[in-house]
Amino acid sequence: MKVSWHEQSAEQAAERLNASLALGLTSAEAAARLAATGPNRLAEPPRRGLAAMLAGQFGDVMILILITAAVVSGLLGELIDALAILVIVALNAIIGMVQEYRAEQAIAALQRLAVPRVRVRRDGRVSELPADAVVPGDLVLIEAGNLLAADLRLVEAANLELDESALTGESVPVPKQTGPLLAPDLPLAERSNMVFRGTQVTSGRAAGLAVATGMDTELGHIAALLSAGRAPRTPLQRRLTQFGRALAAVVLLICAVIFLAGWLRGEDLLLMFLTAASLAVAAIPEALPAVVTVSLALGARKLVRQHALIRQLPAVETLGSVTVICSDKTGTLTQNRMQADVYLLAGRHYSDAEAPPDPVAKVLWLAMALNNDAERDADGGVTGEPTERALLEAAQRHGVDPPTVRADFPRMAELPFDATRKLMTTLHAHPGGLRSYTKGAPERVLALCTTQFAADGTRQPADAKTLALRSDELAADGYRVLAVACRDWTDPPPAADLERDLTFVGLVGLLDPPRPEAAAAVATCRAAGITPVMITGDHPATARAIAERLGIAEPDDEVLTGTALDRLSDADLARRCATARIYARVAPEQKIRIVEALQQRGEFVAMTGDGVNDAPALRRADIGVAMGKAGTDVAREAAHMVLLDDNFATIVAAVREGRRIFDNIRKFIRYTMTSNSGEIWTLFLAPLVGLPLPLLPIHILWINLVTDGLPGLALTREPAEPDLMQRPPRPPQERIHAQGMGWHILWIGLLIGGLSLGTQAWAWHHQVAAWQTMVFTVLTFSQLCHVLAIRSERQSLWRQGLGSNPALLAAVMLTVALQLGVIYLPPLQTLFHTQALTPTELLWCCAVSAVVLPAVEFEKWLVRRGLLYAAPKA
Repeated sequence: MKVSWHEQSAEQAAERLNASLALGLTSAEAAARLAATGPNRLAEPPRRGLAAMLAGQFGDVMILILITAAVVSGLLGELIDALAILVIVALNAIIGMVQEYRAEQAIAALQRLAVPRVRVRRDGRVSELPADAVVPGDLVLIEAGNLLAADLRLVEAANLELDESALTGESVPVPKQTGPLLAPDLPLAERSNMVFRGTQVTSGRAAGLAVATGMDTELGHIAALLSAGRAPRTPLQRRLTQFGRALAAVVLLICAVIFLAGWLRGEDLLLMFLTAASLAVAAIPEALPAVVTVSLALGARKLVRQHALIRQLPAVETLGSVTVICSDKTGTLTQNRMQADVYLLAGRHYSDAEAPPDPVAKVLWLAMALNNDAERDADGGVTGEPTERALLEAAQRHGVDPPTVRADFPRMAELPFDATRKLMTTLHAHPGGLRSYTKGAPERVLALCTTQFAADGTRQPADAKTLALRSDELAADGYRVLAVACRDWTDPPPAADLERDLTFVGLVGLLDPPRPEAAAAVATCRAAGITPVMITGDHPATARAIAERLGIAEPDDEVLTGTALDRLSDADLARRCATARIYARVAPEQKIRIVEALQQRGEFVAMTGDGVNDAPALRRADIGVAMGKAGTDVAREAAHMVLLDDNFATIVAAVREGRRIFDNIRKFIRYTMTSNSGEIWTLFLAPLVGLPLPLLPIHILWINLVTDGLPGLALTREPAEPDLMQRPPRPPQERIHAQGMGWHILWIGLLIGGLSLGTQAWAWHHQVAAWQTMVFTVLTFSQLCHVLAIRSERQSLWRQGLGSNPALLAAVMLTVALQLGVIYLPPLQTLFHTQALTPTELLWCCAVSAVVLPAVEFEKWLVRRGLLYAAPKA
C-alpha cells in the first residue's frame, strides 16, 4: 500500500522507516537496504539494437512495393534505375532508424538529472556518498543549490525554498516546512513538507528522510510513464500507408489486364511481360519518399533559421495538421519571471504604468528596495529570489536607485522571512530616527496593522476587513499578493516589538507576465482553426488570469483542476475536453489523460512544455514541442521539435511551414500520379482502338525518371499560398488524395492519354516513321505543362507568375533539354530507339502537349467559383 508520507509526522515517518532522526541509519543497515532496493537510479527499459531498428523500417507497404520495383528494374536490365530505388529505400530506412534512436534518448536524459554526490548522516556522522547509494531511511542533508537525489520527508527546515517548476509547474520557489499535512489527496505542488528528486534548492537548508529512491520517486514514475508511452504515427505516415496499399492493388490489376490483353491479341509474350513490368515500375512513384524527405529536410532547415529545431523530420508536416495545441503556462506562454503588475495604495488600484499618489507611493518604493535581499549586478540586472527581484525591479522602474537608498537608509536589524511567520521585517536608519518595513502574506500583515496611509500621506485607522477583501480580489485575478507595512521608531525596539502596531502602506500584485508575442500567436492559431489549451500545474486563479489575457479562454469558461479531473471517467473527460480550455493543478499522469482524451475525439494534438513533468505528454502527443532555453534535457529529448528561443510565436511559423510542406507533397502526388495515369491510359487503350504498343519499356522508364525526378523535387521549393493560414486544419481522417485530387488524376490522366493516342493515330495514319518518338515526346512534354499548372489547387498560374519558383522553371527547362537530347543525339537515339523529329513534328508535339495547361486552368476556374469539387478555402 502506498504511504502518504506528507500525512505522517517526522517521528512517525522515522518509526515507519526504522530510522533514527538523530543518528541516521547504521552502515550495516544501509548496505542491507541497498541490496534489497537496488541502486538509487532510474531504470532504463530494454532497448532495441540498431539492427532491429533498421529492420523495422522495412515493414511499410510503400517500402515493400519500392523494393519489388527495384527487383523488377534489375531483371529488366535497368540496373541504374534499380540502384536509384534501393538507395532511396536505404536512405529512408536510415532516417527512420535515427529518428527512433533519438526518441529513445528521453530516458537517458532522465538519468542525467541524477546528483553525483549527496550528504547523509550515518552512524551519527555526516558522510558524502554517491547518489545511487542513498536508500529509504537515509537522513539526507540539503542546502541551497542542491539538485535532489531522492524524495524526502522533511524533518528540519530553515528558510527552505525549492524550485519545483520542472516537476509541478509552479512559477515561483516554494517555501517548505516540517509539520504533517492531514489531507490524503493533496496535490504534489501543495505537499509543503516533502521535497522531490530532480527539483532544486534555491535557498535555505534542511534535513529529510529518504522515503523513495530510484523508480519509486515521483521522477521515477514519470520515467515509467515515458518508457511506456508509444509514439503515434504522423498523419502523413498514415495517409501514405493508405495511399500505398490502394496504389499497389490498382497497379497490379492494371498491369495484369495489359499483359492479358496483349497476350490475347497475339503480341510477343516477352515484350508484353517487359511492358507490364516497366509500367509497374513507372506507376509506382518511387521518388515519393525522397520528395517527402527532401520537403521535410528543407522545411526543417528553414525553421532552424526561425529558431525552431526539428528533431524528427515528420514533425514538420504533423505540426501543420494539428487541431489542438496544449500549452504549458510557465515559461511557455509566460516569461517565467515574476513582475509587479498592480498596486493597492490609499484605497485605489494602480497598474505598474500609472502614477500613484506621491506620499504613499514613495514609502512603498522605498520599502520594496530596502526590505529586500536582491542585488543589482554589474550589468545593471537584478539577481536574487524571484519575488524579491521583481520588487526591486519595480522600485527601480519608479525612480529608486537601490545602492543609493541602501546607503542613505542603512539596515540596522532584521527578522528574516520564514514559512511559519510568512513575514520579513527590516529596520533602517531614517531622518529623525528609525523606520521598520514589513512585507509578507496579506492576512499576516493586516493582522498587525492598526493604521493605514491616506492619499495625502496622513494616517487613519486601518480598515482591515476592506483591505482583506481587496487582497482576495487580486488573488482571485491570479496575482500573488504581498502586503507592505511600516512603523517609525525613536529608539531601537526589541525584536519582539518590531512586528506590532504597524501602518499599512499597500498591496503589491505580482504575476508571471505573458510573453508579449503570445497573445498574437494565440490569435493566429485561432484564425488557422487551431484550438489553444492551457495545461499547467499552477494555481487555478493564476491559470485563468493568464488564459484570459492571452485570449485562450473567456471569463465564464471553467477551470478544470487535477482533483476534479481525477473524478472523471475517460468518457466524461473526453466530453469535457470539447469545451475545456484551462486545466490547473495538473499532475503528469493527468496531462497524458488529457492528450489521449483529445485524441479519442479525433483531434491531432501538439503539446508544448519545458519541464520533466511534461516529457510523457510530449512523447504521447502527435507532436511534442519543448522549450530550448528554459526546458529540461528530458523535455527536449522527448519532444519532436525544440523552440530555440522559447517563443510561443515560433510555433505559428512552424504551423505555416508544416502546412506549406503538406501542400507541396500533395502537389507532387497530384503531379506524378496524373503523369502515371496518362502513361497507363495510353498503354491500356492503344490495343483496344487497334493501335500498336505506343511505347517501349525504355521509354516508360525514361519518362518516369526525368519527369518525376527534377520537376518533382523542385515542387518542394514551392512558396506558401496566400490563404494558407486562413484555412482550417485538414480533417484527421481525410485521405491524402481527397479534395478532388482523385478526380483530377483520373480526368487529366485521360486527357494526357487521349492526346498521346491522338498523336499516335494521326502519325500512324500518315505513315510518319517517327510516330513512336512523337508519342514519347507528347507524353513527356504534356507532363511538364501539367507540373506548371498544378502549382496551386485554386490560384491561376498567371497570378502566381512563372518566376515565383525558379527551381521548378529551371527543372522544366532542363528536362526539355534532356528530352531533345534523346531525340536528336545519335548515341542516345540508338539507346532509346528514337528518331529525329522534323520541325513540324516537334511543333505538333509541343502544341498538343500545351493543351494540358488551359485544361487545368479551366478546372481551377470552376473550383474558385464553387462549381467543382471542394478545395481548401480561405
